[in-house]
Amino acid sequence: MWLALATTLVCLITWVAKDAITALWVLSAILLTYLASHLYWLHQLLQWFKKPELNAMPVGSGIWEDVFAAIYYEKRRHSRSQAQISSALDRFRHAASALPDGVVLLNGSDQIEWCNPTAEQQLGLSMRQDAGQPISYLVRPIDFIQYLHRQDYAEPIKLKSWRTTGATLEIQLVPFGANQKLLISRDVSQLEKLETMRRDFIANVSHELRTPLTVVGGFIETLTDMDGAVPDSTRAYFAMMQEQTSRMRRLIEDLLTLSQLENSPEAPQETEIDLQALLNMLLHEGVSLSKDKHEITLEPIEPGLFIKGAHEELHSAMGNLVSNAVRYTPQGGKINLKLFQRGKEVVFSVHDTGIGIEQQHIDRLTERFYRVDRSRSRETGGTGLGLSIVKHILTRHQGHIEIESEAGKGSTFSIVLPQSRLVHKAVQAAPVSA
Repeated sequence: MWLALATTLVCLITWVAKDAITALWVLSAILLTYLASHLYWLHQLLQWFKKPELNAMPVGSGIWEDVFAAIYYEKRRHSRSQAQISSALDRFRHAASALPDGVVLLNGSDQIEWCNPTAEQQLGLSMRQDAGQPISYLVRPIDFIQYLHRQDYAEPIKLKSWRTTGATLEIQLVPFGANQKLLISRDVSQLEKLETMRRDFIANVSHELRTPLTVVGGFIETLTDMDGAVPDSTRAYFAMMQEQTSRMRRLIEDLLTLSQLENSPEAPQETEIDLQALLNMLLHEGVSLSKDKHEITLEPIEPGLFIKGAHEELHSAMGNLVSNAVRYTPQGGKINLKLFQRGKEVVFSVHDTGIGIEQQHIDRLTERFYRVDRSRSRETGGTGLGLSIVKHILTRHQGHIEIESEAGKGSTFSIVLPQSRLVHKAVQAAPVSA
């Protein structure tokens, strides 16, 4: 502003002292000088931006002094922020390097951006050589490739290590940011060994107990059936012994079944199962177990439906839901069996009007030996292993169990299998008699 006033004053004095042409020449010279000054400082700013060091910042003059001062303070603030970020990043890298788990940072194209030394050791990576490489080029097991492309990372997967004999890795992908992923690998070899020891111990103990229990139960049954062998005063005790022996045999059989499922990682031998025949069998078993105490119905299904799977396992899983509904539904209640398609899934559901389950128990129902009401479970003959067996069977068939319940209003237990297991077959028409 002061420069403009001074320029105007000089031009007016020149006009009065000389003439208008001379004043115009003076004004042009001042403007050209002013423009040259700006061009000079712009050039200095451009040169500084090529190598923006604080100690080489131009001082400037006039308004440029303020411009350079503002840039200088902003650069200092940015340098401090950058130093803090770099320090935080270094601390994060040191912390991540000290983690016992492997950590790999993947970008939106599943390429490696960074990994810690544990990941290098467990997965055979090299940060120097493999940065920018797709993770699928370096971690080759087919289970991992399918897991990576499935886009469902809710549960981790377990892989046998291709670098260390006998080692097992648990790998999980965690999406974050803009299509980025965090790959976390963990050596669970020791846990797997402990789990194998536990399963073997339970299987061996159960197997060893089955024979003496069978012998004891046989003697009790024989003595009970022999006339005069058991006095009437003690017959009730023998009946109680026989009942508890039978309960222990059921518990051992369930333990052996569960151990067999856990120790058989290979896929079950599959056949095409007639769903109509299977559902009719389940209905008949439910009616027999109920002894006309409940109203059990089966909704009709489309004829010619088959499902691929292990017949005994699926029959056991579905039958378990039906028997549970009968056991935990009071006399006079209703039980409905239904099979239907839901999107890309096939669902077999058992709905009852029984006692129901409170919400806090539902997530734990498939745990071994978990019971909502222990006293009632003993009364109904439950072992606490049925739903755990169902869960393992469905896992082997790429399915899962869904539970909906409300205390006092009944429950719905559903077996969910992928639709790819469903087979449609043409139904042959019955021959027409002449």
